[in-house]
Amino acid sequence: MRVRATAKIEAVAPERGEALLIQFIKMYRDVVQCIVNRIWGLDNIPSEEKLHKMFYSELRRLGFRAHHVSEIYKRAKEVVEATKKNNGSKPVLKKLTARIHSLDYKIDFNAKTLRIAVLNNEWVELKLKWYNYLDKYLDSSWRPGEILISYRNGKILVYITFHRDVKPIDFRAVMGVDINFNNITYTVIDLNGNLITIGVIPFKGLKRALHLKKLAEELQKRYPKSWRFLKWVRRVRGRWLSKARNILIDSAHRISKKLVEIAKEYRALIVFEDLGKLKENSKHCYKLSWEKSLWCYRRVQIFAEYKAMVYGIKTVYVDPAKTSRKSPNGKKFKFINYRFVELGGVVTSRDVVASWNIALRGLEKLKRMRGLGVMLSSDSSVDEGMRIRPNAGNPGARKIYPQISTAIHE
Repeated sequence: MRVRATAKIEAVAPERGEALLIQFIKMYRDVVQCIVNRIWGLDNIPSEEKLHKMFYSELRRLGFRAHHVSEIYKRAKEVVEATKKNNGSKPVLKKLTARIHSLDYKIDFNAKTLRIAVLNNEWVELKLKWYNYLDKYLDSSWRPGEILISYRNGKILVYITFHRDVKPIDFRAVMGVDINFNNITYTVIDLNGNLITIGVIPFKGLKRALHLKKLAEELQKRYPKSWRFLKWVRRVRGRWLSKARNILIDSAHRISKKLVEIAKEYRALIVFEDLGKLKENSKHCYKLSWEKSLWCYRRVQIFAEYKAMVYGIKTVYVDPAKTSRKSPNGKKFKFINYRFVELGGVVTSRDVVASWNIALRGLEKLKRMRGLGVMLSSDSSVDEGMRIRPNAGNPGARKIYPQISTAIHE
């Protein structure tokens, strides 16, 4: 299994080098837009071979290198295909971004420099602003691939793609994860369906982000017609919303890291809910829609999926319908209120019940896959029944609890 990761690094270029780089990126964008315009009206999008015959010579005369040309028409094809798939209008490219093939750049990790080939076979050298957390990619197991160069707000940003081959682990358990507004509840079961452990990870990032969002909305209400034209209002509003975004991203990283650490400890398959239709279900509830606008459940899932793949751990998605409304162990099930239930004479939360049922559904799906002789891989399709989506945890939550009631803690 091949794992890919992208590192975002700010770069600095000498004055003449920066001018050459910006000229190249602008030309790159304009050429991609030109190709998009020429193939947009066609009934069938040309293949890469036909695009090569149509545009290669023309683009080479403009000063692009051979691999620049191939990346340009590939990018144009991707844009057209994605836009038509979503039934959109003809796309207009505005961002200054260029995709660079691995043969068109040279990177020196010791000197922290990057040399990029631009128009007419000229080269521009960039000095990378390195951070300590990027040192993990200097391991010999990671190899750099293609990069993206972007110019935004007067800054040069480099996105370096690293990849390495990872062997999937031989998992011995299944971990169901229930993501809520104020916590993430997980349940780990063995391959026979027996309960191993249950735990709760507090999630306070959403509450803090919603408070900042409310402050921004109240500020807009004070100046309903003029807030867009008042510089200090835009600055304060932007600062609050930017802080809310950073809180959510940091919280998602922290939560996903804990989930992966727990999965590593138990060698567990991670099972998430497929919440693709959540937006439609909460359309008529204002409070839920307002809170859900900043609820970063997908970000938590994506971050956890990536962090798990680095260690060879798989993630799968199951149907979330009625996971908190049925008994996971066959015992008597009774609602106390909207949050708590009685399960076999023990009072527990619906979040625990939901995560337990999610784990059981993941186990059923896994057994069905194994019964059909299908390998659990990143290439397994939805039709095959397995849906794969592109620090330490709480030590006290790792114990085996004889009763569910004692398993609920922070």
